[in-house]
Formats: sequence, structure tokens, C-alpha cells
Amino acid sequence: MQHCDTLIAPRWCIPVEPAGVLLEGHAIIVADGRIVDLLPVENALNRYQPSVLIERPQHVLIPGLVNAHTHAAMTLMRGFADDMPLESWLRDKIWPAEIQHVSAEMVRDGTELAIAEMLTAGITCFSDQYFFPEIVAETAVDLGMRAMIGTPVLDFRTPWANDAEEYLHKGADLVHDPYSGHPLISSCFVPHSTAVLSDESFTALRVTADQLDVRVQIHLHETAAEITASMEETGQRPFDRLEKAGLINASLLAVHAIHLNAGELARMSEAGVNIAHCPRSNLKLASGIAPIAKYRAAGINVAIGTDGAASNNVLDVLAEMRLAALLAKSAAADAAAIPAPEALHMATLGGARALGLGHAVGSIETGKWADIACIDLNTLHSQPVYDVCSQLVYAAHSDQVTDVWVAGKHQLDNGKLAHINSDNVLKRSNEWRERFAAQAGMQ
Repeated sequence: MQHCDTLIAPRWCIPVEPAGVLLEGHAIIVADGRIVDLLPVENALNRYQPSVLIERPQHVLIPGLVNAHTHAAMTLMRGFADDMPLESWLRDKIWPAEIQHVSAEMVRDGTELAIAEMLTAGITCFSDQYFFPEIVAETAVDLGMRAMIGTPVLDFRTPWANDAEEYLHKGADLVHDPYSGHPLISSCFVPHSTAVLSDESFTALRVTADQLDVRVQIHLHETAAEITASMEETGQRPFDRLEKAGLINASLLAVHAIHLNAGELARMSEAGVNIAHCPRSNLKLASGIAPIAKYRAAGINVAIGTDGAASNNVLDVLAEMRLAALLAKSAAADAAAIPAPEALHMATLGGARALGLGHAVGSIETGKWADIACIDLNTLHSQPVYDVCSQLVYAAHSDQVTDVWVAGKHQLDNGKLAHINSDNVLKRSNEWRERFAAQAGMQ
């Protein structure tokens, strides 16, 4: 018999790739952090001798969920500024609080809270956009979480850097050292929006990203007001400015992308641009509803993101996936738009591909990292089960996630975080609540 580290035997497995496949009575074999086999349980037990055997007889095993866009440290601002439109939310509440509080300490504590929350919700990989990205990377490595670390790029000073040149220089350092080749960490550049960079800075960003062969993510056409302001200031829509800078290409992840005209949609499809869809944040900030069915029909890869907890207010890709599917049906006036398997694809392999990680994660295939999640369907609101994928998308809640592995490491074990002290995380979160509340004059 062959030795393996872990043998996982759920009732069902949805590998996502190949599409439309549901396996029942199969086992997943994990060794050295990777999936090495997927075969019927009886054959697996005859062929492999595992160090650990995990049996989950009422569960479905899926690829770990991918949160394609978030601001992890902003979990410390959850509920801090609710029920406000985006522009005043940023200008009057979020940015003043960040000027006062953003630091390496704040980013570390906020990211730790976010990772703990995401792991319990079945998320194994997140793409982050915030300050002190080296601290985000360090925290992700310490806690065993896969992450795409975004370096912010702005033309103005923040607690992390002074100008675009310094942001790009520090981002280049992060790409090279100390995380080059790290199995859990990838890097990209994340200018906030076209409003924060000059044309010259965008050109410098494109040159640097091309030289380093890293991706770019940006909030794009999130609101109608963003487009109006750009037209008034530059005479161009934000999309046009990015295209002029040479950034409309397959390395771009356009976050939100709600307000695209037909020409922009065609160009994005032609160029292979990816979209990160954050439906709950878009609804909460009244930004609009992205016509996701139209984007998918145009051949655009769509991923699911939660955005930050300050505008969502939870980091729950299962819930986002369900909402994305339902909104797409309403927007398209078509109940068949974005069926359950396609919604799950967006939350897993679609997200991995949007981050340039589709070769490594996002589906249960031999050779890929064992980033996987197990969900209990034996609950009152998940029974009876006629279609496993539909039940997962339309009925399952994040509190049904029982087990999560990242690169084969058991991070959530039968509902309990295995390597994170939840009490310490909650204590630090409450301490930050007092600081933010005092600064804002809140009781």
C-alpha cells in the first residue's frame, strides 16, 4: 500500500473541473500538500495507507472558495459607517479613520480577524488590496492562508508611502523578496481607481507590472458618479484612461465593473480582462447591479469577491455566490441565467483564474494544491437533497462549513479553527473598536 498524509471520504465531491461532474462515494488523497488521487473509497482504502483518515458521510467536498477581492484589515471597520453612498462613505468616514489609525499593527490585527472569518466560511484564498501589504503577506503565511497580496499605488502620501514612485518601488521589493516563489503568496499591483493616479503614473505602473510579470487590479466603473467625475476632470471615461495606458489586457482584474457600455464590454472580452463581482457591497452602497449574465455570455471570466467588511459587512463567498446567481437572473429576466454550477465555478475556479492561479487551485484535480472545503448538508434547511450543487448554492450557509484545508494543512477541523486563537483575535478586535469609536466620537 502507498502512504499518504490524508484520505478524505465525503459523501459527495464536486470537483468543478470537469464541469458538471458530481462524484459520490469517492475519496480525495492528499500528500505533501497536493491532491494526488481521486477515486472510489473502496479502491482508495485498498491502495493507500493514510496518516489521517477523515470521514464525512453527510458532506459535500468542494474546492476551497476564492475571495477575489477584499480589504482584509477593514474588518476592524465592520459597521463603522453604514447606510451611506460610496463617495461620502469614503470621504467623510473611511479615509479620515484610516489617516488616524492605519498602521502595521492595525493591518496585522485586522487581517488576522479576516483570515479567521474566511477560513470558517470555506475560503482558502483571498486577494487583498490595502496598505502595509508586507504585513498582510506575513500574516497570511503565519496563519497558513493562500493570498494574492496587492500593493497600493497612489499619487499622494499615506502612512505607507509618499508618492507613486515609492509605492511601485516597495511593491517591486515585495515581489522579489521575501515571497518570491512562496507556495502561498502571490503579488500584484492595486491602484485604488483611476481618480488617484495621473496618466504618467499609470504608464509607470504598466511598465513596472510588465517588467515584473505581475497582475493589476483596480476598482473600475463602480459607480455612475465615478464616470461622471472622470469625464469632467479628464474628458475620458475611466476605461478609456486605462486603455490609453495599455492596461486593458489579460493581466487586469476589473473590480465591480458595473457600468460598462457595449464598446467597453466588447474590448474587455477581446482583451481577456477578468471581472471581480462583489454583489453585496454593490447593493449596500447603491452602486448598481452588474449584468453578470451578459458578461459571461460575452466570454468574460467572472470571479466572486466580498469587498471589505466595512462595506459588506461579512466575508462570506457562499452568500455572495448565491446573491450573484439570484441577481443575475433578475437582471437578465431569465431564471436560467447563471445556473448553480456556473455560480460555483465563479466562486472557485473562476476566482483562481482571475488571480492567475488557475493552474494551482480552484478545482479538485490531481497535482493541484489541496485547497478544499467540506460542507455538511445534513441540516434542516439543506434537506432533502435532490441536486447537490443547487443545494450548495441556494441553501447552504457558511456555518455548515466543517473542514478546510489549505495546501493540505487542516485549518478548520470539524468546525474548530486549528491554528488560530479566536479569543485573542476577538480581544484585539474589541480594543480596536474602542480606538475607532473614540476617534469618531461614537459612544
